Amino acid sequence: MLRAVSAHLELDVTEPATLVLEIAVAQDYLDAGQVVEALTVTASGDRATPRELLTQHGTRVHVLDAPVGPVTIDYSARIQGRCEPQPATEWDLLRYLRPSRYCESDSLLPTALAEFDGVPRAELPSAVSAWVGSRLAYVPGSSLPTDGAERTLLARQGVCRDYAHLVVALLRALDVPARVVGVYAPGIEPMDFHAVAEAYVDGEWEVVDATALGPRQSFVRIATGADAADIAFLSTHHGSVTVTGQEVTAVVDDLPRDDARLRVTIG
Repeated sequence: MLRAVSAHLELDVTEPATLVLEIAVAQDYLDAGQVVEALTVTASGDRATPRELLTQHGTRVHVLDAPVGPVTIDYSARIQGRCEPQPATEWDLLRYLRPSRYCESDSLLPTALAEFDGVPRAELPSAVSAWVGSRLAYVPGSSLPTDGAERTLLARQGVCRDYAHLVVALLRALDVPARVVGVYAPGIEPMDFHAVAEAYVDGEWEVVDATALGPRQSFVRIATGADAADIAFLSTHHGSVTVTGQEVTAVVDDLPRDDARLRVTIG
């Protein structure tokens, strides 16, 4: 499998700011020797070099101290083949059972028990995915960046991050470790950065995408964490920034066909 991904961002910095980017593919692909990539950043017409930080689960963070003026960011990567996900630690399995800001598993416990009591553990990821997918409508622009799983369920609509948050919250309420992953996703429409869930069942992280927008086998991991706060493609601090342009692409040489009943990992 050969996948090619890219991201183009245009920003207007009106007050000096620290930009935090999570757009590069995860370190696992580099460790396996599978990636040819390029990152180019210009700030006010000059070439800039972000600092790279490596965080948990192989997430690569690029940090740039941006002056006032236009900033352009271009990232591209070609990924040959697939790689195995990192094994889960004991702390991972405890951390990803806890409620988080956007995944209020404690508040949604009664709903989870009412809907999924008696479902075998190994079948919970697919059962929760099907339930969420049948109850939410995918409506771009329908949710706020501050919305969590509880509000998404009440609204009955959202985008990929909202679907992922609700899936994760319900699974955690059912004592299944679950987390959120930012990915490049060949085959999805509309094309953009994509958010999905991962559930830990039978010794591996199974990818769960209740939107069913694209084949899970083609996804490329970018960032992994408790919820959207950990996987944001752009965060700004200490200044003022407006996104004036954004384009994301992701293609694969042979787009696979997905079956929601099958267990798939991101690799």
